[in-house]
Amino acid sequence: MTKRLFLWSGPRNISTTLMYSFAQRPDTLVFDEPLYGAYLKETEAKKYHPEAEQIMESMECDGGKVVDMMLGKHSKEVVFFKNMTHHLMNLDKSFLNSGFNILLTRHPREMLPSFDKVIPNPTLQDVGYAAHAELLSFLQENQIPYAVLDAKKVLQNPQAVLQKLCAKAGIAFEAKMLSWKAGSRSEDGIWAKHWYGSVHASTGFKEYEAKKDVFPEHLLPLLEECLPYYSMLEEEALS
Repeated sequence: MTKRLFLWSGPRNISTTLMYSFAQRPDTLVFDEPLYGAYLKETEAKKYHPEAEQIMESMECDGGKVVDMMLGKHSKEVVFFKNMTHHLMNLDKSFLNSGFNILLTRHPREMLPSFDKVIPNPTLQDVGYAAHAELLSFLQENQIPYAVLDAKKVLQNPQAVLQKLCAKAGIAFEAKMLSWKAGSRSEDGIWAKHWYGSVHASTGFKEYEAKKDVFPEHLLPLLEECLPYYSMLEEEALS
């Protein structure tokens, strides 16, 4: 039977790094943000995301059809779907019970300045923290299997956290997941050139380094909005 892993991340976390990690497994097929086109089609994000029109032309933009694809037959035993949590929008979430869900978060003080460099003056909807908390509650209420990852804790000890994650997901950990060749992957979405530069330059999980830059003043109100949602997730993160 196919083991489906649904990664639900916020932007500017280490979601692409995790996708590259799982792609090293010979038993695993990875997909890069299959719901992105549907999200752009249905929201105002199409007006300010880089190359939104080209992205929508490159992929399926019907969310229901994307869900059918994720639940369909695949060529490998494990299928890893990298998704942004806010891309779920109003889809029927019952399909989440057909796989193991991974919620990936990052402290907003570290994430928001990075996101703001690509999409200036983001909103709470853009950065996904409220959607993450809502998804966590949904999974708990419906007893759907999940794990929470915090980007900082993953980077501080990737092997230990990945071992725990694989055990919870019911798959064997493989040391191959800790390193890869520098460069892009064929699975990358066409948006990779705007977001994936640091991952393409990497050969594994980078050592965690705390941000030293002064936090932008214009992002302080959004930081205050995000913190309560982040705290809900961080309490459950594997370490």
